[in-house]
Amino acid sequence: MFTGIVEAVGTVAEVAPGPAGGRLVVAHPLAARLEIGESVSVNGCCVTVTERSADRFAADLMGETLDRTTLGRLEAGAPVNLERALAADGRLGGHLVQGHVDGVGTIDRVTPHEAWTVLAVAADVRLAPYLVEKGSIAIDGTSLTVMGVRPGDGGRVVFEVGLIPHTLEATVLGVRRPGDAVNLETDVIAKYVERLVAAGAATPYGTGPGGGS
Repeated sequence: MFTGIVEAVGTVAEVAPGPAGGRLVVAHPLAARLEIGESVSVNGCCVTVTERSADRFAADLMGETLDRTTLGRLEAGAPVNLERALAADGRLGGHLVQGHVDGVGTIDRVTPHEAWTVLAVAADVRLAPYLVEKGSIAIDGTSLTVMGVRPGDGGRVVFEVGLIPHTLEATVLGVRRPGDAVNLETDVIAKYVERLVAAGAATPYGTGPGGGS
């Protein structure tokens, strides 16, 4: 589990996709604080550390990861957001982030303002029910608040988030431009609620079928 509070921006040293998966190597001194088998978020995607040294770590990428996230599109030299898994006694500074990417969005527009920047992202319309004004969204692993949602073109939905100068400087979002692909993870609580409601699940806490006393 992560919080969407990016700890560091690393640099891709190597990425080698193949028929059965791939291997990602990221360079950053944060690697010295990782353990083999530990989970780490790379641009919002949870991967497992398989090798590490004082200044870099490696992770194996399954075909599913390559197909459904932007990690397979990375090239050597690309910056990536990094976050270690949340400790049980840590602060939940962002929101509950699993590192399970729901879809890949595209930067639609970047609009600078005097004190902040508005980022508009186009996503598959199937994510629309989980995009709620003032709700949470993780973009490339960065916890952000949805400012607004509107219909897009070609079966897409467009949502906006606001980025303060610190976020632009401390995450990869500061270098994102229109047309760039980004990993998106919606609020996990909304997904569980939808599943329970759709299934008509009985609950001992309610008054519906099978629930209550």
